[in-house]
Amino acid sequence: MERIEDIIAKLSRLIGQTEESVKEKLNLSGLTLTQMHYLETISLLGNPNFTELAGAMKLTKPTVNVAIDKLLEKDFVIKVRSDHDRRSSHLHLSGKGEKINSMHKYAHQYIAGFFEERLTEEEQEQVVGLLKKVLSD
Repeated sequence: MERIEDIIAKLSRLIGQTEESVKEKLNLSGLTLTQMHYLETISLLGNPNFTELAGAMKLTKPTVNVAIDKLLEKDFVIKVRSDHDRRSSHLHLSGKGEKINSMHKYAHQYIAGFFEERLTEEEQEQVVGLLKKVLSD
């Protein structure tokens, strides 16, 4: 029987290859997968501040600051000073960042399509239930 570790490795490679393919199609070789995950998290959180982003990514604020500085340099992110607390800034995706995030989301949808093509509806429900169980906090 194939081990869970081997299956996870195969799935991880499939996801990585799909995301790399999307990057190549958009000529985004200067953008790392980690940076794409920052953009995705910023979008999911809806314009977070640095503390919220660090918490969601389970990273320190200095680590997030370094990464965001690089995304600011590449014009993927915009830093907007808070109206309520001038000491705080919120992160917004630029138009360029939104486009990349949309392509990253497409890569996820492509992977989901693999499951949908190969599994019955009942099997999909089982996989979803099992993955939720494994990933529950």
